[in-house]
This record gives sequence, structure tokens and C-alpha cells, in this order.
Amino acid sequence: MDSNVTCLHKCNIMFIRNRSILQKGEHMEFKDIVAKRYATKKFDGKKLDEKKVGELFELIRFSASSFGLQPWKIKVVADQATKDALAPASWNQPQIQSCSHLLVFCANTDIKGLIDNYENYMKKSGAPADAIKGYIDMMRGWEKGLDDAKRLSWAQRQTYLALGNAINGAKALGFDSCPMEGFSPDDYAKILKTPKNIVPTALCPIGFAADTPKPKLRFAKEEIFF
Repeated sequence: MDSNVTCLHKCNIMFIRNRSILQKGEHMEFKDIVAKRYATKKFDGKKLDEKKVGELFELIRFSASSFGLQPWKIKVVADQATKDALAPASWNQPQIQSCSHLLVFCANTDIKGLIDNYENYMKKSGAPADAIKGYIDMMRGWEKGLDDAKRLSWAQRQTYLALGNAINGAKALGFDSCPMEGFSPDDYAKILKTPKNIVPTALCPIGFAADTPKPKLRFAKEEIFF
């Protein structure tokens, strides 16, 4: 047998074995989670346990963000009718209709509102008044210098940090995911009836994979780090 074919066969067996281990709830190191996670192209249609989905939401909720402002909203689509309606706006990619839940990551451009909300949370936490004032005033001064395009760009960059937690978190919890940009944000906004400040930015369908992952191709570290 050709050595390349043999290698590919062994890699596929390794991926399938690790997926089985994860679904049994066994522990994996973070380095293994990152290495074994892959962009699932088709799910088996089975529903995830809501407790596990809730655990994923917590992992996403604790994502890092600039200033800690968390400028995102995540629409959770679990009903099949809505997933079917969104499929044409997603170029009919099979992940949308075969997943258990579709997470629509949206950038929140209402930065002023986020700052106001963060101030309330700081007060409730018992932070010193002078510390609150200094931090909030700094953020408000920064926000005033942003135009609409910069608000959206900043919020979307933060939203991808939350997406990173979602895809690694899903694998850590024993199921699969696929980060996606192949969709029409305008059509999604219309179908989901999102407010103007909530901008669909990326998708993350989650569920149990029904495809076979291929070995990952990554550039050598010498080509990345300098």
C-alpha cells in the first residue's frame, strides 16, 4: 500500500478513536482538544443534551474581550424550521440543517450601551467609586472617537474571540462544531429579525459529526513566528 495512503488511513483511525473517547466524556488535555478539533462538514442530526449545551454557553460567556465589554450577542437556533429557512442564506451548506444547534455570533455595535451596562455591573460588584469613574470615563472617551465603521470592526474582532471558545469548548465537552463565514449577514438579519446594532458575523453549528475528518494541514512554525 502506498505510504501516503497508509498514513492517511492511520490518521483517520486516530481521529475516529479520539472522537469516540470524547463522546464517552473522558478527559482530554487542551493541546489535544486544539489538535483534534476540526471543521465538521456534516452532523448526524441528533440533539445534544441541553445540560452540555448550557456548559458550552458558560465557556463562551467567559471569553476574553477588550475592556471586558463582550460586544456580542449569540442567537441560538434549535428548531428545524428556522434552520431550514436559513439554509438558502448559507449557500445550502449541510451543516446548517444537520446540526443540533446553530449559534449565530453577532457583533453588538451599541458600545455606549455596553459601557453603561458594565458600569452597573461594576457598581454591583462593590468596586470603589473612584476606580469605576476612572475606568468608565476612559472607555467613554475612547468610544466617542469611533465612527460606525470602526464600531463594527472592533465589535466583530471581539466576537471572533468568543467563537474561538465555542469551537474548542465544544470539542472539550465531547461534540463537534464548524466555524463558518459562508452566509449572507443581511439575509440572516432579516430572517432572525435582529436589531440594527446586532450584526450577524459568524456561524457555529454544533452537534455530533457524521463525516470523517481529514488530517490537518498547518504551516510550519518557522513560517508563522518571527
